[in-house]
Amino acid sequence: MKPELTSLLEKYESRILGQRTNLRLLLSAVLAGGHVLIEGVPGTGKTQMVRTLAELLAGDFSRIQFTPDLLPSDITGSTIYNMKDSSFQTLKGPIFTNILLADEINRTPAKTQAALLEAMEEKQVTIQGETYPLPDVFFVVATQNPIEFEGTYPLPEAQQDRFLFKLNIDFPELEEEKRVLKSVIEGIFSQGAVEPALTMEAFSSIRKEVAAVTISDSVLDYIMKIVRKTRDTDSIRFGASTRAAISIGKASQAWAYMAGRDYVTPDDIKMTARPALRHRIQISPHMELEGATVDTIIEELVGAVPVPR
Repeated sequence: MKPELTSLLEKYESRILGQRTNLRLLLSAVLAGGHVLIEGVPGTGKTQMVRTLAELLAGDFSRIQFTPDLLPSDITGSTIYNMKDSSFQTLKGPIFTNILLADEINRTPAKTQAALLEAMEEKQVTIQGETYPLPDVFFVVATQNPIEFEGTYPLPEAQQDRFLFKLNIDFPELEEEKRVLKSVIEGIFSQGAVEPALTMEAFSSIRKEVAAVTISDSVLDYIMKIVRKTRDTDSIRFGASTRAAISIGKASQAWAYMAGRDYVTPDDIKMTARPALRHRIQISPHMELEGATVDTIIEELVGAVPVPR
């Protein structure tokens, strides 16, 4: 792993306390060129997590607060008539950035949520029939609140499938939470923005190295066995798609790279399978009645697949 990336991780973990695994998973998803859906109760640092990463990468950052009256053009942009020049002028929206934070994405209707689909999948935006490319480094991090459903619009499965990972943000451990409290009271985190650790050019270069990490045929078979097992078990109503297998593969390359290796191991697959699958499968009603969760089902499923030697 490059020294600049090591420095970025150190700064990141010193700024966002109590979320070490989630920080590394978020960074690995971004290195893999994917988008991330973050779910967590209010006050657990979801927005700060994304904003800090944007500062560390020295990239352009946009935040959109999703509300019921938000329009697709508020995200992508629109064309207006300039009376002075007697011509139409395109005004690009906040989606033309490197890092886009879609805050509380489930508070806007499906039509507006869908405005992100083309951008997330094809890295381009169409405004009034004209197509505009997005920056080479472009990723969306969307947040949603799992405890308040009044006035919300659940993300359709097709939209969720566009996210490489879904991360669940929980409360930190007691000592970590105490450190957060002490740091805020002492003003440690009120000293302005974080110093960048990487440039966009360096980050793009690292992405190319991540894509070159080797995945052996036996590990690819391991990924496919896990994904296909989600489709032939009574515990799961709808299994994972082929995109899920691709997501696990790409994310495992990034996780291996962050561990200082140029090859993927089964342990990398185990680490990335849960966040890559939890938003892509639906557990059966009888399992829900028994109190099972998506995460426990995935853990049992992965554990039942033989590990390649």
